[in-house]
Amino acid sequence: MTMTREQFISHVKSTQQAFRRFLVALCCGNAQLADDIAQEAYIKAYMTSDSFDNPGKFRAWIYKIGYNTFLNCRRDEKITVDYEEAKSIAAEERTDAAFNYQSLYDALDRLPAKERVSIILFYMENYSIKEIAGMTETSSDAVKQHLSRGRKHLRNLLTDKN
Repeated sequence: MTMTREQFISHVKSTQQAFRRFLVALCCGNAQLADDIAQEAYIKAYMTSDSFDNPGKFRAWIYKIGYNTFLNCRRDEKITVDYEEAKSIAAEERTDAAFNYQSLYDALDRLPAKERVSIILFYMENYSIKEIAGMTETSSDAVKQHLSRGRKHLRNLLTDKN
C-alpha cells in the first residue's frame, strides 16, 4: 500500500518539530541551514513516498533522509575561511532561541559526522542503537563505537573550555 498525499502531510506535521530539532542540533545551532536541509529532505521524501510502505517507520525514514541530505551538504561545502573566522561567523548565524547551549554546539561541530549523528539520535532523540544503525546504514557495533568515541571527544572538548 503506497502513501497518499494526505498521509504524507499528516506524517510531516506529526514529526516536523522533532525533525527540525534534530537537524538544528546536527547543524550545531545553524537554524537556517537546518531549515534548508529539512526542506530538501521533505522534497526527496515526497518524491519517493510512493515506494514507502511502512507508515509506522516514517520518523526513522525521514531522519535517515535528513541525515543523508546533511552529509551531502557537508561534502559540497567549500571552506574559504580559517577556523577562527568561521567560528565567529557561525556564532553570529546561530539564532534559534530554543537552544542556548553554544559550547555544546561548538563541541558537536568539531565531532566527526558519524559520532555527532549517533550522539544526537541517541541522547536527544532517544533512538535505540539498533534504530540508529538502520538510519545511518552501519552496524550496531559501529554505532556503539561512535557513541563511545563521541562521548570521549565531547568530554574532552567541553572540559577544555571550562
